[in-house]
Amino acid sequence: MVSKIYSIGLYGLEAFVVEVEASLSSGLPAFEVVGLPDAAVKESRDRVRSAMKNCGFDFPVSRITVNLAPADKRKEGPLYDLPIFAALAHASRQLTGSRFSPENAVFVGELSLSGEVRPVKGVLPMAIKAKEAGFSLMFVPTANAAEAAVVEGLDVRPVADVVTLCRFLRGETDIPRTEPLPPEAEALQELPDFSDVKGQEEAKRALEIAASGGHNVLMIGSPGSGKSMLAKRLPSILPDMTFAETIETTKIHSIAGTLPAGGALVRTRPFRSPHHTISVAGLSGGGSVPHPGEISLAHNGVLFLDELPEFSRGAMEVLRQPLEDGAVHIARVSGSVRYPCSVMLVAAMNPCPCGYFGHPTRPCTCAPGAVSRYLSRVSGPLLDRLDIHVEVPPVEFDALNDAGPAESSAEIKKRVNAARKIQQERFAGTNVTCNANIPASRLREDCVLTESAQRLLKNAFERLGLSARAYDRVLKVARTIADLDGSEGIGSDHVAEAVQYRSLDRKYWTKEL
Repeated sequence: MVSKIYSIGLYGLEAFVVEVEASLSSGLPAFEVVGLPDAAVKESRDRVRSAMKNCGFDFPVSRITVNLAPADKRKEGPLYDLPIFAALAHASRQLTGSRFSPENAVFVGELSLSGEVRPVKGVLPMAIKAKEAGFSLMFVPTANAAEAAVVEGLDVRPVADVVTLCRFLRGETDIPRTEPLPPEAEALQELPDFSDVKGQEEAKRALEIAASGGHNVLMIGSPGSGKSMLAKRLPSILPDMTFAETIETTKIHSIAGTLPAGGALVRTRPFRSPHHTISVAGLSGGGSVPHPGEISLAHNGVLFLDELPEFSRGAMEVLRQPLEDGAVHIARVSGSVRYPCSVMLVAAMNPCPCGYFGHPTRPCTCAPGAVSRYLSRVSGPLLDRLDIHVEVPPVEFDALNDAGPAESSAEIKKRVNAARKIQQERFAGTNVTCNANIPASRLREDCVLTESAQRLLKNAFERLGLSARAYDRVLKVARTIADLDGSEGIGSDHVAEAVQYRSLDRKYWTKEL
């Protein structure tokens, strides 16, 4: 007898329907799984056999062939355990009942040897694909049920073990449908607050502008000046995520397996801070079947690179194209994968190896030429892609000793949300989400300068020797500053502040160092 059960497979962010066919035929007992399975899928034979025996089912003593179609797409992971179990139980006539309709149901889950159903990665994109393919019912592990229930119109049933599943399909018991969690039912991550930061008003202002327009930031300062402290508080002032951004972000974290147990959606913008020893593949993504890297896990959030010059040259340079395109493309023999990575890159660094070059009180102890060699680790093309350069000087004692409260993240976020609302109205009906993503074709339309602002920008362009990319980025930052002021046009004061954030590379990256 041949039985057919449906499941969902994944390759990158792409989900596809998988037909799990089980055939029982005469001959010497054997159990074969075909259809380009990887090692984890092949090992499902032992997990399914043990689960069936330990849960009181009769394991078919015959020649068993399980085919995972389409056979030309590689199948990866233990998520096919549950559909293989269901296909075998149905083929051996142990899974019949009034509720069993194989053509309308999708099965996903890993089995333990005792028959329990364990969680798997990537359930959200699988559930979205199941709905698009016309399936009405989806059986998922209990720990993944809230994630799958996000998809409207899909009947999600949480499965704790195979015995409960079979009893439900036979009509002997019921498995309550999982309803979507309301937003208030999900615990939001508590974020560090800007009220903890004393002084550094210029850096706070720069981060407020960056958060409002989605701009990349480079902070330069001596050790202990508060660069990391400021960066870690940036997520607390980022604008609220739209539902589309929430779904996109959750899909990536679902595939990577970084969703918290029982979680449904990622409602807080990600903050990823990889160590400087990270590999190129760890940052951009990779593997035989490519998995998302840190830059994709930071999608719609912040990628913080502390001690930027300590990262390998390859790791830094691999960021260049994704920062421009908002996506990373990973090509392998088996196919190519595209992961979105619309991130705010926030980098922090010391001005020299000892950290005290340009310090007002402590002398720099670096050898001649060491400062130049250290700074040259950050290439010009990468530096050009950082919209805002801000110096973070040492904090004065009076600022640290001030008992008065500093401005809270909640107050700053109000201004950020107001500026981002202006941008959403401006870019309504387009794929542009913030000022940092304005395409070149819209710059002239969206960044209208007054005459005085045009003269100022022309002088700055000629004196500072700005590149064409830097010119565009100054315009975008000025547009964000104008939005924070509620100004429709871009004035000379907006341009002056934007140009100011492009001058530090002229101070540090010079031939005289």
